[in-house]
Amino acid sequence: PPLEPPRPLVTDQRARGRVLKQGFSAQRVPDPLDAVVIGSGVGGLAVAATLAKAGRRVLVLEQHDQAGGRCHTFQQHGIEFDVGIHYVGQLHEGSLLRVALDQVTDGQLCWHRLPDPYDEVTLGPRRYLLRSGKVAFVTALEEQFPAEKAAIREFMRLSKVASRHAALLALLKLSPRWLVTLLLRSGLLPRLSPVFRMATTSHSQAAAQLTANPDLRALFGYLFYGQGPSRQGGAVAIAGAAGGGGGRCCSRGWRFEVAFHAVPVIERAGGAVLVRAPVTRVLVSAAGTALGELRDPPPTPTRGMGTRGSAIPAARGGHGHCHRHGVGIVTVTATGWARPLSPPRDGHCHCHHHGVGTATVPPRAVSRLSPPPGRSCMTILTMARYEWFEEWAGSRPRHRGPEYQRYKMDIAQRLLDRALLRFPHLRDKVPPGTGWS
Repeated sequence: PPLEPPRPLVTDQRARGRVLKQGFSAQRVPDPLDAVVIGSGVGGLAVAATLAKAGRRVLVLEQHDQAGGRCHTFQQHGIEFDVGIHYVGQLHEGSLLRVALDQVTDGQLCWHRLPDPYDEVTLGPRRYLLRSGKVAFVTALEEQFPAEKAAIREFMRLSKVASRHAALLALLKLSPRWLVTLLLRSGLLPRLSPVFRMATTSHSQAAAQLTANPDLRALFGYLFYGQGPSRQGGAVAIAGAAGGGGGRCCSRGWRFEVAFHAVPVIERAGGAVLVRAPVTRVLVSAAGTALGELRDPPPTPTRGMGTRGSAIPAARGGHGHCHRHGVGIVTVTATGWARPLSPPRDGHCHCHHHGVGTATVPPRAVSRLSPPPGRSCMTILTMARYEWFEEWAGSRPRHRGPEYQRYKMDIAQRLLDRALLRFPHLRDKVPPGTGWS
């Protein structure tokens, strides 16, 4: 069906909750089902909505109390924060990403381009600006690194290759195992496309091959997702960095709009998106096909979702936790400061050294451009080790005790102290009780 024109923005918390916070119960499970998707992040919702567009009835199960993954928001101290990816690149008309997002949300997302320059990166006493538009992006970098023009142009060439050939990585995952094995053992993959060679190289290694300048290498890798550059594949990271060349955009209503408009697409085909539904095991047959899932406590079996089969073994199902590093986030409210955080651009990356890719990455401070009257908002991100919080594994959020609260607030305070070195004019405007997510 054709896309609908954008409807008015829904800001009422209850109206949004009726879409994003539908709790799991056996009665809400559609019958029959064509597919079950575990996780309601943007990837899970995109898969489910695409299947729904093809007429499939899909159930999405989410362990959190609202759908959206990194595309959800939360409220603290009377202010709404969105703390995941705060801008997106390559959203010009007709781009693959723009078309895909329009399809899974029925064209309800309204995109706004950020002011230029859109980011400032601070490395010790040095500051670098990143500008929108591929020509302006390259020109600004060459002006700030005049001796590194060849490295910058090669980086942009690689980013173009990665962007154009990234779909081949997905195609490889969809290929039969025997074919993938044959391609790997024969050494044909790198000959088919350079993106496969880039995928086996970390982003840090790729940057080191381009330049010996530590500041430029940090700029090449300052945008990373979950894993640091030393652990992130070069193909995906370089393709993502290329999005900066085309400018950055944010959506009207910020990121919760993605989930808010994808859920109705799934429901319209007879599916459902249910939260508070942690999946503990995926059940498979002897032939290796999925039969269903088990929750804890398990739901009433419906249409084959019983206790048949066995859980996916560790070799096939992965480890207890996939990422040894995560992202720590502090949300800060500054009262009596109605202007955007200086400088007036969306992002500010503040690094005290070039240890990007380790667990000691210093905080990244990101200012918000549309705070409530009389207030500004700031989000501080840093890498965090899983082991720091491992003793609370399996416990419920908001029920982890006073020791956990003191521990995380101590980390939050240290991150805030770092951020206030960059924004000293906010030192007396941040109230006690900084929020943390």
